[in-house]
Amino acid sequence: MSRFSTNPSYDVARATGCCNATGAPIEPGSPYVATLCEREGEEGFDRLDYSLQAWERGQRPDRLFSSWRTTMPVPGGRAKPFVDDEVLLNLFHRLADDQQPQRLAYRFVIALILLRKRLLKQDSTRHEEGRSIWLMRLKGDPTDAPALEVVDPRLSEDQVREVSDQLGEILRGEL
Repeated sequence: MSRFSTNPSYDVARATGCCNATGAPIEPGSPYVATLCEREGEEGFDRLDYSLQAWERGQRPDRLFSSWRTTMPVPGGRAKPFVDDEVLLNLFHRLADDQQPQRLAYRFVIALILLRKRLLKQDSTRHEEGRSIWLMRLKGDPTDAPALEVVDPRLSEDQVREVSDQLGEILRGEL
């Protein structure tokens, strides 16, 4: 039985094109810092963007979960490739101990991406308390390293697509 409702929402705001600290526009083609911040009292994330100048002055959001440097897309330009592997691995590790359904879904989809990129490999699956837990290892980890556990939240194909699309929008900074 899925832990998700029949119509789950994985909404996270897209890049606004403005610095959250100053309100000034972040010009297309300019570098900036994108952040994910935990919502107070909820399981979701808010996406907030900061100009490099504001970030370097120490202006940071409350409840910062993750951040990465990226470039503001140019309207009509080529889509920026998905974020680098370090950002994905950082998010994967940061979500490790979180049991909130939406965050389990994010971590699971990130694990699928890392599997496809061959940065993770699945060793086995363990079943407990009615759920499947994938036991995985990072590429290059010794065989005696502790396995990384990834809960399979039993997402439907539509849910995987929705979470994947949302992660893509969050991490690419599309407008």
